[in-house]
Amino acid sequence: MHPAMLTAYRKSSYEVAGIHVRVGRRSPGMDVLLRAAGVREAAFVTAFNPYSRRMPPGWNRRMLARLVSALRHREVSPGTGSWRRWSESHLIVFGDTRPTARLARRFRQNGIVTIRLGQPALIQAVFESA
Repeated sequence: MHPAMLTAYRKSSYEVAGIHVRVGRRSPGMDVLLRAAGVREAAFVTAFNPYSRRMPPGWNRRMLARLVSALRHREVSPGTGSWRRWSESHLIVFGDTRPTARLARRFRQNGIVTIRLGQPALIQAVFESA
């Protein structure tokens, strides 16, 4: 992943249910949410702006609706990712993050933010550029 993209992921704040998550930091609130969901891990994922190329709002909403449909058998909650003036709708997907990474690749995302119980949030690249 390009260094500027890694910086953007690290500086972004990810939010779900009033709980804020930052890459490289532990979130006690997320630990509570993971325990309540009965899982040890989860991931923030979006379908907005594939490969970090800005797309029109209507297109982004349609892609997110398709992602929601693809996740219909998983426990998810709506969330956001934001930094400075940038903000995207995200989903947090509870449970094994491997299927979420595959979906992120399918929706042409650069990466996901993974959270494991008691550990700092991490960036997981899902697409390597040529």
